Amino acid sequence: MNAKNGDSANWTERLRVCRERLACGFPQVGEVFEECLREALVVLSSRGVDAYLDSARFLGGMGRGVEPVLAFLEEWPAIARIVGEDTLPAVSATIHALWKSPNAKAITPFLETLAAVARRLPSGQQLQRYLDLTLDFMERTTGSIHGIHQTFASPGLPEFFAQAPTLLDKLSIAGLRNWVDYGIRNYQNHPERQREYFRLQSADSRAVLQRERHGTLLVDHQRQLELYLRGLWDDSAELVPYPTDLDQQHPSAPYYDAAGIRLPDVLDDAPGVSGIDRYRATLAHIAGHRRWSQPMFADNCSPMQRMAIEIFEDSRVDTLIVRSYPGLRRVFLALHPVPVAGACNPETTSCLRHRLTMVSRALLDPQHGYQDAELRKFVGHFHQTMAAGESSSEEIATLALAYIARTRRQSDQLATVHFADTAVSYRDDNRHLWRFHELSDDEEMFDQQRPAAAAVDIDRLPPRHYPEWDYQTKSYRPDWVSLYESLHPAGEAGDIDRLLEKHAALARRLKRLLDILKPQEKVRIRYQEDGSELDLDVAIRSLIDFKGGATPDPRINMSHRTNGRNLAVLVLLDLSQSLADKVKVGTSGDEQSILELSQEAVSLLAWSIEQLGDPFAIAGFHSDTRHDVRYLHLKGYSERWGDAVKSRLAAMQAGYSTRMGAAMRHAAHYLTAQPAEKKLLLVLTDGQPADVDVHDDRLLIADARKSVEELDQQGIFTYCISLDRNADDYVSDIFGGRYTVIDKIERLPERLPELFMALTR
Repeated sequence: MNAKNGDSANWTERLRVCRERLACGFPQVGEVFEECLREALVVLSSRGVDAYLDSARFLGGMGRGVEPVLAFLEEWPAIARIVGEDTLPAVSATIHALWKSPNAKAITPFLETLAAVARRLPSGQQLQRYLDLTLDFMERTTGSIHGIHQTFASPGLPEFFAQAPTLLDKLSIAGLRNWVDYGIRNYQNHPERQREYFRLQSADSRAVLQRERHGTLLVDHQRQLELYLRGLWDDSAELVPYPTDLDQQHPSAPYYDAAGIRLPDVLDDAPGVSGIDRYRATLAHIAGHRRWSQPMFADNCSPMQRMAIEIFEDSRVDTLIVRSYPGLRRVFLALHPVPVAGACNPETTSCLRHRLTMVSRALLDPQHGYQDAELRKFVGHFHQTMAAGESSSEEIATLALAYIARTRRQSDQLATVHFADTAVSYRDDNRHLWRFHELSDDEEMFDQQRPAAAAVDIDRLPPRHYPEWDYQTKSYRPDWVSLYESLHPAGEAGDIDRLLEKHAALARRLKRLLDILKPQEKVRIRYQEDGSELDLDVAIRSLIDFKGGATPDPRINMSHRTNGRNLAVLVLLDLSQSLADKVKVGTSGDEQSILELSQEAVSLLAWSIEQLGDPFAIAGFHSDTRHDVRYLHLKGYSERWGDAVKSRLAAMQAGYSTRMGAAMRHAAHYLTAQPAEKKLLLVLTDGQPADVDVHDDRLLIADARKSVEELDQQGIFTYCISLDRNADDYVSDIFGGRYTVIDKIERLPERLPELFMALTR
């Protein structure tokens, strides 16, 4: 008894001494100090405890409130247990640097997440790299006046600290540095966008994160999975990726609708199952639903009943899949959670999800080991039902409702739900199972809401996303540009006819040149079942065979094709605002806009290509930031040169900016689909690539050059006709030697067709 009293007195004295050394008067600290000290004494040496108290005293006295000192007192023992107490000086140095800068508010989130970070970086060396990254982040994003004194706090640093544990769950420390570096480079001068990036709320943030993470990307295996779906399941549905919700505890589930099968854009390996096998398991399950499930009306079912029906129907589909492909059972079992019997307390928690997941596991795993009588009874009923054949959704729904009726508890209505070990990652969300007689408040009828929102831009197709080259880092910015394509509005076709009449003399001269270029040689193609002429020699031979009782050759026709030109052309017009500028034409001093001259030139060029018979298309582009690059179709390959095309050319207008790289990449999308041996992209522009959201003049020039290199690799010859007298300063950087600068813009209608004929001679 005396010994216990002595120990108690010693502890009280030590607690008092340590409390005095802490010298912190916040009452909240007094409430947790004893417990924190006990944990620290278990983990830290005497010297470590002294350093622990000294650091906490500094935090309590730096004038930032109680949160930093509380976070440190509670988190440091756990951090020291992982990485060692010797890392405290480095952590303290980081805290001092934050305190001396305008970023003192970031100290609290830094400390609150440091233990979680240490669990992902469990060595002092790794943690030091994280601290170095923190200081570099602070230095590069903290604002200053006239570049002398740091005055404005970093917008993204607190957001980065809050997301650091999530990021390190996905990335190595090297990948984290790359992700941070990307955000700083691109959003250093945009505080709000910087916050969005480091909160993981922007598309760029997620895209770069997916690029840096180690997982199986759907885009890398989409073709392989489509072949798997078609070969094993005779299903040709389109695979549509959706972004993984990194900030949600329970990520979105796969599903399918009229547009295709929706899958997460990336999947990590699971224990015993690779990412690609997880995709295969998900596709098999969805394909099974598409083959065997029938929709049911949901209006008369409660949410609990619908949940039970979905679980039983999922199990029916998995059973039928395993019958066809027994090897999938191993994958399903590896991905299906194993709920522990008794893990949910029905007195305080709704255990319905837990019970149903146990049933699902038992239906899939013959060695489940569960002893619950009702569970085993219904597992037996299920297998008896399935032994008779494929069963049906309605029959299984009846079994599920019977299970709910027999196992229902009052606590199933509680708001607190047991979620642990209840998510089956390879299964979809079962929205396809339900139909509704009436719309209700708890159903999200997206299809009914969509038309009003889409009415703003009814002619626009959904955006295509293209990367953009960053010359500073020599890497692509993934999915950086959103390009919208649409059919150009129509005007008066007669306006173009009048322009052609204006250049009638030039057209006659061009006609003589075109006659020389037109292919003259004809190649006879024999042995055709359908053709333009009868191949007399083959026809006589077939007749002799027929008369002699032999099977005649039916290929008695022949056709002709032109031997010479095998060329596809796409003319890409820069429709930026500078086309509205006027230039003097002729000796009279009359003025004409560059846009009008471009209309004349392109009309003559189109007429010329039509005479030659080459397949060609015409498109225009302009941009209003990277989020809105507009690609306007003026003529498609399947259209003839006529009034419809002329009316669109007549309606051309100048506006916005010139984001050239994305437009050329999209033009290549159409050119590569052409069967021609030679493919030409002819770019007509009056200025260098630029946009309102880009402040580095070299950035879009470098991206355009990179797009030309990409087109070269695709077998597309790119040629630029520039109307900018200063184009020599940049156009060679983009197109190499494949360009022409037309100084006298008024000669464009004459020079453009001539240049085309020279290129394709």
